[in-house]
Amino acid sequence: MKRFRALAIPYVIWAMLMLLLPMLLIAFYSVMKAGNSVLPFRLTFAHYIKFFTDPDFLLILGRSLLIAIKTTIICLLIGYPIAFFISRSSEKMQKTLVLLITLPMWINMLVRTYAWIGLLSNDGIFAALLKFLGFKHVNLLYTETAVLIGMVYNFLPFMILQINTALTKMDKSLLEAANDLGANKVQTFRRVIFPLSISGVVSGITLVFLPAVSSFFIPKLLGGGQYFLIGNVIENQFITVGEWNFGSAISMIMAIIMMLSMMAVRRAERRSGEEVSS
Repeated sequence: MKRFRALAIPYVIWAMLMLLLPMLLIAFYSVMKAGNSVLPFRLTFAHYIKFFTDPDFLLILGRSLLIAIKTTIICLLIGYPIAFFISRSSEKMQKTLVLLITLPMWINMLVRTYAWIGLLSNDGIFAALLKFLGFKHVNLLYTETAVLIGMVYNFLPFMILQINTALTKMDKSLLEAANDLGANKVQTFRRVIFPLSISGVVSGITLVFLPAVSSFFIPKLLGGGQYFLIGNVIENQFITVGEWNFGSAISMIMAIIMMLSMMAVRRAERRSGEEVSS
């Protein structure tokens, strides 16, 4: 076993250089400001105070959390039935369906998002369909609806794959036992299938919520700059304004929010697992 530990050394070094070191630099920039020739840097929490005392930034943060929650809920409502259908299909059909879901992910996410600009424009397919149904003055692009569609489209496969993995690993003898005990399909799903798939649901929620709350190019492209989220604020501070310290402070705030969210989700998973086992 000790011999195999040496194989992990390159990964540990890579993780420290690519993950830990950038986070430390961001944390450093977030609590520093330019000083003088004697003290090049001075410790300050003014960047954090600026964020939490400015109602505009708090509004953008709330909007980002809200749209991430909406995206996660929509992905769960759409993804669970799809994953359930895949898990109940034959083994050959499962491979085909999983391939169809993962196939768009082979294309760069930025390219796929650009494609939605044409689909959601006034001359696009969706606008033409809505006009055919009798809706007038249809304008989907550069709205919250467009941003939601783009996020759900890009992050839905993560939800489906995680839930499908949990469902396919489920012990089928438990379903047979529930049937033998007289449980109908609804009772079997509520008492057996869904509780045993919680791990996949939790993983899917994590993989959807975290990138959705920090996404910046989807609202930038589909929102047209009119729908500003916290990811756009961070990008703007680093690239346009040049306020690296303030941008780093916002990045650290988002990192803490993400870690707290993951802890809350994992805690809920453990509680559900204890209830199932009891």
